[in-house]
Amino acid sequence: MKNKFGMFIHWGLYSHLEEHEQVLARNDMDNKDYEKLMHQFNPVKSDPEQWVLIAKNAGMKYICFTTKHHDGFCMWDTQYTDYNVMNTPYGKDVLRMLADACEKHGMLLSLYYSNPDWHHEAAYNPVSTHQWKSVSKEKSDPEKYREYILDQLTELLTNYGKIYSLFWDISPYYIDESMNEYVRSLAPDILINDRGYDKGDFSTPEREIPDGTRFRSNTEACQSVGIQSWGFRKNEDFYSCRFLMSSIDKIMAMGGSYVLNVGPKCDGTIDPVSRNMVENWEMVSIG
Repeated sequence: MKNKFGMFIHWGLYSHLEEHEQVLARNDMDNKDYEKLMHQFNPVKSDPEQWVLIAKNAGMKYICFTTKHHDGFCMWDTQYTDYNVMNTPYGKDVLRMLADACEKHGMLLSLYYSNPDWHHEAAYNPVSTHQWKSVSKEKSDPEKYREYILDQLTELLTNYGKIYSLFWDISPYYIDESMNEYVRSLAPDILINDRGYDKGDFSTPEREIPDGTRFRSNTEACQSVGIQSWGFRKNEDFYSCRFLMSSIDKIMAMGGSYVLNVGPKCDGTIDPVSRNMVENWEMVSIG
């Protein structure tokens, strides 16, 4: 992972509320009321191939997609929970469509997977963060929840072609090297970030430019075009192209990779401002 430019895509039920990918927690919504959004999810204008082409035309080499964010909603055809995209009015495997488009156009595919899960009853982790909306503290069962994670990773790493990297989010704050060992047993060449169950293969500074002139280890900096949110937010405040270009140049000069996020709207389209920011700068030097 060196000097690669990629696109991060945060997309899920939260896009309906047009505020923030953690709107369930930030607005202290009732979990059951939030989960009803599943019955409205019908992104008829969604075109993952268009996302891939936008990324490719901007000089990007990979796409990292949020398969499951903190809300626990799964954006692929998983057999381990009914809380997934196949049980929406849309009823299509979004990840399958994206994986096929990536393969077609020579784009690497990375997968984001959240450790916090505000839907799974066994997921509450008292030693970690982002647990505010966990559906049950009383039924916390780390072993049971890790089994669920491994079952889902088996699907993700065996059904969607070659996966470039795994982006765990929110460290569980304890070590279990068997988790990443299992991931590598399914995908020997995969790169794994540092937000999971051990230090992984690369670090992930978020919304910051580290000091120094050269990274001492593999690094993937992550940033969003929007200042407030990673998911789609109506009336978002956006960084300037000059700021983002300067950030990308600095990270690349230090030997790192950079993944820039957009949040598609609830209909599956990328809003014009975000799209313009990705498409219309010259980054011909990025490899």
